Parts: sequence; C-alpha cells; structure tokens
Amino acid sequence: MNEDKYIGMDVHQATIVCAVHNPAGKCIAHSIIETTAETVRDLLRGLSGTLHVTFEEGTQAHWLYDIVKPLVTELVVCNPRRNHLLKEGSKSDKVDASKLAELLRAGLLKSVYHGAPSLRPLKELAHAYDQLTQDRVRVMSRLKAIYRARAIACTGTAPYSHAQRDKWLEQLTEPAARQRAAWLYAELDALSGWRREAHNRMLGEARPHPAFKRLVGVPGLGPIRVAQLIAAVGSPHRFRTKRQFWA
Repeated sequence: MNEDKYIGMDVHQATIVCAVHNPAGKCIAHSIIETTAETVRDLLRGLSGTLHVTFEEGTQAHWLYDIVKPLVTELVVCNPRRNHLLKEGSKSDKVDASKLAELLRAGLLKSVYHGAPSLRPLKELAHAYDQLTQDRVRVMSRLKAIYRARAIACTGTAPYSHAQRDKWLEQLTEPAARQRAAWLYAELDALSGWRREAHNRMLGEARPHPAFKRLVGVPGLGPIRVAQLIAAVGSPHRFRTKRQFWA
C-alpha cells in the first residue's frame, strides 16, 4: 500500500530511536538501530510508501542529512529550540521519536537549512579558518597577559615580532614565566601557519563559486569575507525577504 509514512528519529551517538506513523497518526512501528549509514539506509529501504522523515539539528545532522535525503520524499531537519511539545508529558527516546513523527505529520516543525553537499567543503574550511583565528587571538591575549602581570608595557604588535622575541623573553626574569611565554610563542607560530593554510584553501574552494566574482566587487567585501558569506548563506533564495537575509 503506497501510503504516506511519517518517521521521527531521535538521534544519539550510538543509537537512533525511530517511530513510524501512518496518515491517521497511529504509530505502526518502533525500532532502535545503530548510528551507522548502512543501518539507516536498510531501515528506509525496508519501508514502502511515501516517506517523510524528521530529526533534530545536532552533531550528526549534516552526516545524517546526506544519507537520508536521497531515499525519502520529504526531509525536515528541525530546530530543537522550537519543539516545545517534546518538553511536555513523559520523556523517553521512544516518546520523543513519536512526538517528532506526529509534529511532522501535523506540519508543525520549523526546518533548519542544510545547503547542497557541494558547499560542504567550503563550510568546513570556513569553520576551520574562523576557529584558528579565534585560537590565535586567544594565545596572543595570553602572551600579553604575562607581560602585563609584571608591569611590562606591551602595546601594539611588538611582543609578537619574531625579530624581537628574545628581547621580550629576556624581560621575564622568572624561569617558569619565561618558559610559559616560550610555549605560547611556539603555539602562536603553529596556529599562524595553520591559519595561513586554511586561508589559502578556503579561498581556493570559494573562487570557483558563481557568486564569488560578483560579490568580491562589492565595496567593503574582500575575498575572505566573501568566502565566509558564501559558506554561511549557501543560497540567498532560501530567505523570504531581504530583511531575513541581512539578519
């Protein structure tokens, strides 16, 4: 029988709890499967009819999205912050999976955008660049904190200069503090190298994108910002209004 089936998945690191509802809202099947690509595919291929699937945005969402999307008619990766019904009544993985299936059947879920797989490498590289930049700034702040704690003036970028590094370390008379600063300098050098590599690979991934040449010509948008923008937005057509896009 080619009827609609609504499948709620409560995803965990080791297992996925699945609930299957029919169009009348009756739960017709429950199962617990391993969190592996093959078991997910086997479950969906074993179900007949028109399949509608939902699970919450989380750590495995991107991975699971790529597996499920080709096998179903509708896939909704939902925003867990808006699923207030899941917080009501009894709580268990089985109950949560059934509630997700029922919310999907009623059309009450707010979806989270997942871009095309072709943009996934750029997203990963942009995340890596952002994280390495944040880590580098954090190490620089820790270095200056060592000097400030000993009333050593350290304004500007001079404390990070390779040419003057020995001079700065000599100002730290405590051996332990000097060693700590030396380790931070080594960490800074490593992060700077990785950040340059991430920068180059991110731009190399972004340049072939059709929007790159157009956006890089916009005043105030350099290559780095354009690459980050493409990675974050994916497609501007997913927004209903310009106001949503700019937010």
